[in-house]
Amino acid sequence: MKFVLAPDSFKESLTAQEVADAMEIGIKKVFPNAECVKVPMADGGEGTVQSLVDGTDGKIYEVAVTGPLGKIVNARYGILGDNETAVIEMAEASGIHYVEKEKRNPLITTTYGTGEVIKEALNKGVKKIIIGIGGSATNDGGAGMIQALGGRLLDKEGNDLSFGGGSLDKLDRIDLTKFDERINKVKVEVACDVNNTLTGEEGASAIFGPQKGATPDLVKLLDKNLGHYAQIVKEQLGKDMANEKGAGAAGGLGFALLTFCNGELKPGIDIVIEYSNLDTKIQGASYVLTGEGSIDGQTKFGKTPYGVAQVAKKYDIPVIAVAGNVGSGTEELYGLGFNSILSIMPGVMTLDKALVTGKKNIENTVENIARLLEI
Repeated sequence: MKFVLAPDSFKESLTAQEVADAMEIGIKKVFPNAECVKVPMADGGEGTVQSLVDGTDGKIYEVAVTGPLGKIVNARYGILGDNETAVIEMAEASGIHYVEKEKRNPLITTTYGTGEVIKEALNKGVKKIIIGIGGSATNDGGAGMIQALGGRLLDKEGNDLSFGGGSLDKLDRIDLTKFDERINKVKVEVACDVNNTLTGEEGASAIFGPQKGATPDLVKLLDKNLGHYAQIVKEQLGKDMANEKGAGAAGGLGFALLTFCNGELKPGIDIVIEYSNLDTKIQGASYVLTGEGSIDGQTKFGKTPYGVAQVAKKYDIPVIAVAGNVGSGTEELYGLGFNSILSIMPGVMTLDKALVTGKKNIENTVENIARLLEI
C-alpha cells in the first residue's frame, strides 16, 4: 500500500513535517510495510517557508531586519533544495504579531524589513523568489519594501518619505536609479489568496485597515493616500496596477510587488503544490491523508486540505482528512474530493492541552483509520 501524507501544520502545535511524521507512525503500527510518502504542505501563509524547505531538503536562514515599527526583528526565510529558489513569508519581517494591539497604527508601520529579506535572498544568488504576503501589520503600499531595495520616494523638497501609509500623500517623485536591478532578473511569485484592489470599498484600507488599528477616519485617509501613491506611479512609471486583483493584499504590498518587482500573483496552495511536486508524488497512491488545525466550510476557499483533495481527485484516490477542530459546513466538502473528515480529539480538553498532545492524538487517530482500512 502507498499512503501520501500531505498535511498542513497544526498551528501552534506541530509543523507540517511533524504532522506527516505522526501520521506515518500511526499507519506503520497497522501496515508496517506500507510506503509512506511525506509531502509537508502549506497554503502560502504561516508555515510555508518551513513546509517547502522540509519538502525539498532546503535550508532555513535567519536575518535581523527592520520590523513594522522600526525595531529590529529576526526574520526567517528559506532556500529550497534546488539552491535557486528563495521562499519568504512577509509576516516574518512585517507581521502584525510584532505589534501589540494597543500600538497598532498603519500610519507608521512599514514593509521595509520585507525588502531587506528580499535583498538577503538576492545576495544568495537565487533565480526565483516565492513570497507569501499574509499576516501583515502594514498599509504602506509596499513603500518600505521599495525603499529597502534602493528606490527613493521623495516629497516636493526632495526628502525621503518617512515610514508608513500616513506619509504617502506627500509623494512627489519616484527615483529608481539605485533600485536593486537584480530583482528584474529573478522570477517573483506571490502567494496571494485575496482579490482586493488597492483602493476603494474593497481596497486594502477599507477591508484590512481596521484589524491593523485604523479608525473609520484613518481608513479614509489611508485609502486617499494609497490612491495618490498609485496615481504618481501611473504618471511616472506608466504602470497602472491599482485595480488588479490582489493589489490590495498585505496593505498594498501586492501592488508594489506587481509594479516594481514584476511579480505574478497566484493562490498560495497552487504554488506549494507545484514546488512540492505533489501531483507526481500522489500518483499510484492507495490513500491520501491530509489535514490542518481546523477544517470547516471555509476550507474550500483555497485551504491546504482542499488543494490536496483536488489533486487526488484527478486520479480518483480516496482522501481522508484529520483536524483538531471539525467545524460547520464540512458536509459540503464530501462532494469536493474528500471521503472522510475526522477530529483527532479523544475527548473534551482545554486548548492548551490539545496543542501539547497534538502529536499523540494524530498518531492514535491515524492508527484507528488504518485499522478500519485493514478491515
